[in-house]
Amino acid sequence: MTDERQAVYTHGHHESVLRSHRVRTAENSAAYLLPHLRQGMSVLDVGCGPGTITVDLAARIAPGWVTAVEMTDDALSLARAEAQRQDRPNIEFVTSDVHALVFPDDTFDVVHAHQVLQHVADPVQALREMRRVCKPGGVVAARDADYAGFTWYPLLPGLDRWMTLYSAAARANGGEPDAGRRLLSWAQHAGFDDITPTGGLWCFATPETRDWWGGMWADRIVESALARQLVDTGLATSAELADIAAAWRQWATAPDGWIGIPHGEILCRV
Repeated sequence: MTDERQAVYTHGHHESVLRSHRVRTAENSAAYLLPHLRQGMSVLDVGCGPGTITVDLAARIAPGWVTAVEMTDDALSLARAEAQRQDRPNIEFVTSDVHALVFPDDTFDVVHAHQVLQHVADPVQALREMRRVCKPGGVVAARDADYAGFTWYPLLPGLDRWMTLYSAAARANGGEPDAGRRLLSWAQHAGFDDITPTGGLWCFATPETRDWWGGMWADRIVESALARQLVDTGLATSAELADIAAAWRQWATAPDGWIGIPHGEILCRV
């Protein structure tokens, strides 16, 4: 079953995007959830991406099972490959739309989504569905970045322009790039009344992490699906995107370069 309220995934699956996503682990991206995991649980990982968080969750709840969900089989193939690479057999893979999940009511002990709700057309409906398939007494967990809360130094006009363009593209695709601050509100509107809201921060300020983050975005702004969208829709020219890429490289080589990326988190008891 699918739902017509689908947003376009702004980032796409270019290598520069996957380079970012594949460093995500349960420890650096779902720490708020880890104390609630137990061996033998059943976990639904919505929007599993390349599967690096998924395999970590599967290792923690074995011999329980993780069900990994993506919108398309092509997207799901990335997580399948990661599970095979790490020899993690207790994961099953299902294509489904989070607006209308294909699972019966009360199926999973934990329903998890990382950096997903910012990209969906109706995050409240998505959370309703996540709640529906979660067992009574279980938890629904979500974490999303908040782009308007990004803070960096040095203050470079090219990075300001990057933020403006990314936010415009994400909203044109039906998403909400400032999702982190809205998670609590969305969960309340979805019917949850036992919610623990928290927040987290990614910080990149060492030469190594600046080189990784800045280099990744320098490539991403000229090569990914986002770049194609910006040029095709007339929001930016290829030359302008090249200038933004140069700004990211300038930031990455600045000895005092710093960026903080805030995230909202919610843990909802069903």
